[in-house]
Amino acid sequence: MKLEAVLFDLDGVITDTAEYHYLAWKQMAEQIGIDIDRAFNEQLKGISRMESLERILVHGRKEHQYTMQQKEQLAADKNKHYVSLLTQLAPEHVYPGIHELLDELAEHRVPAVLTSASKNAPQILSSLGLAERFHTIVDPDGIPGKPAPDIFLKGAKAAGADPACCIGIEDAQAGVMAIKAAGMFAVGIGEQKLLRASGADIVYDSTAKLNLSALLQAANLN
Repeated sequence: MKLEAVLFDLDGVITDTAEYHYLAWKQMAEQIGIDIDRAFNEQLKGISRMESLERILVHGRKEHQYTMQQKEQLAADKNKHYVSLLTQLAPEHVYPGIHELLDELAEHRVPAVLTSASKNAPQILSSLGLAERFHTIVDPDGIPGKPAPDIFLKGAKAAGADPACCIGIEDAQAGVMAIKAAGMFAVGIGEQKLLRASGADIVYDSTAKLNLSALLQAANLN
């Protein structure tokens, strides 16, 4: 089978915005009397904004204290702070190996697709100088969050690709599970044990080790 598309998560794969998310969530949580730390923040990776908020409220035992309208405002306040922090991003913040992999995909005319839960993905890619490198940036609005496979299936469809001929790259357990649920080959970036337990077919400890020939061989594609 021939490789038809490569689907990328954003945070933790292309760049690191986790610290900005953490700072924004921490400020929001403190305003309503909840304390979160970096260890708890690991639970928020790869999931939607509203699901992240729900987890924070449960953590602070305040899940029944807010109306949906109030929750939406809290999430909006967090996002406003997060977006202000994103102004610090620049092209030099792209992870090692990503430019080279995108070059290889372009050379072989394989679409690169962004499948991030972040609604701020277009802005982030623009700040990184990568907006023109992707065939499609999937809009996550209205799509069930990872580990549901929907965002990956939508990305494959947008690229005209058969999911069985796609490779997905993720750093979060929920993302890896979503890739596998979509019927794709899953590449994990990060901790071997955790990502393997989530179903990753292969795990690299750094994006610097990504290259097209190795991915093709591992996925048994050409």
